[in-house]
Amino acid sequence: MIRIGVTGGIGSGKSIVCDIFRIYDIPVFDADIEAKRLNDTSQTIRRQLIHHFGPDIYENDRLNRRRFAELIFSNDQNIKIANSIIHPVVADCFLEWCNSYRECPVVVIDAALLIEAGFNQFVDKVITVYTPEETRIERVMKRDRVSREQVEARMFNQMPEEEKMKHSDYVIYNDSSHSLIEQVSKILDELSFTHSA
Repeated sequence: MIRIGVTGGIGSGKSIVCDIFRIYDIPVFDADIEAKRLNDTSQTIRRQLIHHFGPDIYENDRLNRRRFAELIFSNDQNIKIANSIIHPVVADCFLEWCNSYRECPVVVIDAALLIEAGFNQFVDKVITVYTPEETRIERVMKRDRVSREQVEARMFNQMPEEEKMKHSDYVIYNDSSHSLIEQVSKILDELSFTHSA
């Protein structure tokens, strides 16, 4: 089994790239969706978040995402604490998930924080989806109906795409002048060759 990690900054289009992998019948683990689910269901996460941030971090048996966002986006230390609690549980979940797909030749993890969270240690190849910054800003403003300042603030909390690229085996360019399907297909062809060698 080859494990591929797909990452990219906000608005880069990594979800679209992962949808293309799904077209090839390749299972995709969405780290963001799983993290949200685990924040509500994992007793380990719940216990530690309450310990650090107080009982009002949960409301009606679910993580109070608004309160959580206020706490972490305004404080670097709080972000580090939250990540140190959540990321190991998500990593364990990913490894269990991989076991359930061990007959598959290729699996993918879709993770914005693949490198920052250390998930890259659990994959064989890393792909960064690169999109010019201005395109990303415009995309997210339109998609999320937020201001430029709000998008730039989110970007500030992420590793720059150029830095992600240094940690990557492949870069997929999502800039309207390169075919995403062709780029994914080429990577899969190379990996199949490597895998069969």
